[in-house]
Amino acid sequence: MIRVQLPYHLQNLARTGREVEISIEAEPRIGSILDALENRYPVLRGTIRDQITGERRPFIRFFACGRDWSLDAYDVLLPESVADGSEPFRIVGAMAGG
Repeated sequence: MIRVQLPYHLQNLARTGREVEISIEAEPRIGSILDALENRYPVLRGTIRDQITGERRPFIRFFACGRDWSLDAYDVLLPESVADGSEPFRIVGAMAGG
């Protein structure tokens, strides 16, 4: 099981807690995690990435193992610690300004 942590506004929308668990058949990649998350919680479609282009929405960031994966391609393999559930894949709602 892969652990995914969601920002507060997505938790409210999907009616979940801070963390959800999803299973993925293949090795964990950003795209496969987002696909599985959107399949399990259809209300999240279009909130994390654009439904037409597939691009990450502005002010949404992805983190795993202390690293920002937001600008990496969706097919990049994530660390083994994400696959075995010891580290969560974090989706963060970033803020700009001060």
